[in-house]
Amino acid sequence: MAKLIEINAPAKVNLTLDVKYKRPDGYHELETVMHQIDLCDRLILEQNRDIIIESNSTQIPRGKDNLACRAAAEFLGIFGIKEGVKIFIEKTIPVGAGLAGGSTDAAAVISGLNRLYDLGAGMDDLMPIAASLGSDVPFCLQGGTALAAGRGEILQPVYPAHALTLVLVKPPFEVSTAQVYGHLDLTVVKDRPDARELLVAWDHNNLEDMALNMINVLENVTIYRFPEIGRIKNRLLDLGAKAVLMSGSGPSVFGLFDNMDRAASARDQMRDMYQEVFVVSSYMGSDR
Repeated sequence: MAKLIEINAPAKVNLTLDVKYKRPDGYHELETVMHQIDLCDRLILEQNRDIIIESNSTQIPRGKDNLACRAAAEFLGIFGIKEGVKIFIEKTIPVGAGLAGGSTDAAAVISGLNRLYDLGAGMDDLMPIAASLGSDVPFCLQGGTALAAGRGEILQPVYPAHALTLVLVKPPFEVSTAQVYGHLDLTVVKDRPDARELLVAWDHNNLEDMALNMINVLENVTIYRFPEIGRIKNRLLDLGAKAVLMSGSGPSVFGLFDNMDRAASARDQMRDMYQEVFVVSSYMGSDR
């Protein structure tokens, strides 16, 4: 019988996101606090002759356009494995949401194949594969919380003492990350986050001070193009959120709450308007 394993693939949110400048290579220099949440896809990896992608979702591609498929091909090629893998993706993370759904699935494939084929490779061996696939994949492979720089691949792990309670709302449309960065004018950005100040406040469980630095400069572009995101932010504030923020380039928005009861109440009221609404917390598990 073919060996198989199951592995979680947690979503991420950006608690801060600052864009410093556009680099000569065409990418943007970032500083962002990235944080995994307990909204997870579930992947089942099974030894197989070829690379096959299956899923409960009709929204993700099954072939080489799927980042998980590319991750498997890259991993197997680098380690000289002549076999393939059948990957079933039980999709829970909304697609095209700014939550690194594709990136975390790819990271789970890298980690899962390492276990499936009993290679015992360390992070130093796996991180270059992750970095070759996309800016968010290295963080998703490392997991937890990190202060990220560069394109997002330069990671400084942080270990906050307190779990967060968030209400996450995904509106019924997608946003092109490339278009958001393409329309970003850094000369008009007025408010920027201080990521280190946010981490100090978080370490002291001071949600009010955290809120002062929960800033995403990409909102300058995305909310202008999609005003519904601004309306979601305002509604979450009305429902008691201490702070609200768009994750990544959008369109998902999350509100930071000080207790689960208020978060659950806000979720129930937001579900009157939006289908994809979740109460989430910090992801504390580890399959890596």
